[in-house]
Amino acid sequence: MRNSWGESFGEDGFFRVVRGTNNIAIETDCAWATPKETWTEDKKHITTDEERNDPRNKASVTKDELAEASAFMKTTGCRAERAEFPEGEKPLAVPAWEEVANADLPKNYNWANVDGTNYLSWNKNQHIPVYCGSCWAQGTTSSIADRFNIMLGDKNPTPVGLDAQVIVNCGAGGSCEGGNPGGVYRFAYKEGIPHSSCEQYVAHDPKSQSCGAIDRCKDCSWPPPPEGDDGQKNCHAVDYKKYYVSNYYSLSGKDKMKAEIFKHGPISCGI
Repeated sequence: MRNSWGESFGEDGFFRVVRGTNNIAIETDCAWATPKETWTEDKKHITTDEERNDPRNKASVTKDELAEASAFMKTTGCRAERAEFPEGEKPLAVPAWEEVANADLPKNYNWANVDGTNYLSWNKNQHIPVYCGSCWAQGTTSSIADRFNIMLGDKNPTPVGLDAQVIVNCGAGGSCEGGNPGGVYRFAYKEGIPHSSCEQYVAHDPKSQSCGAIDRCKDCSWPPPPEGDDGQKNCHAVDYKKYYVSNYYSLSGKDKMKAEIFKHGPISCGI
């Protein structure tokens, strides 16, 4: 059974029940739903006038509308600095681009479909519940999580997701105002990143950057807080699994990018 109390609960978020005895009344009340395939035609479900009038959602756009959309993209981005490592990089003995010749790379390679298997962690939205410029933390934690899924294959009970909010809480490279991706890799190397079920993503900086135990992985107990109360007095730090990296390094150029992706997995890039 999977319980929605995070990876720190039970056996990586799962627990066992005795089958056939209605243990903890689990056989008394169950429900399910049958998925309906609605995405083949890639139909967009536009629900607001703002979406309907957005030139990015139109089949054809005018030159002026395209310029407006481009300006929109420029003003809603996230400031990510070039990845820098003040303490130096931790490269592999032999980089991917020296192991795999560019001529030997396949024309297409997709970690979402390697012989029918998807190794990627889930997509996320850094702007919910409010805008937060945490792209530097999101792209790095996602690519590291993807590589854990590749490394573990089908041996993990559930896909790995790493906690970007902890990275923001600990200022491991920046804040909701932007940051340096290199700080995330350094944090993963030295401290280890908690699973994404450790801290709910709240899209804002902490009141104080103490990076204490409760800022890394916590749980909260009964009762639900009254309206207007954040309920944090009922929360406490919990033990958690740490996801470390053994190497981190920078690279540039499409040939090196392709070799690295093919050999080791997804990478994070600034645009």
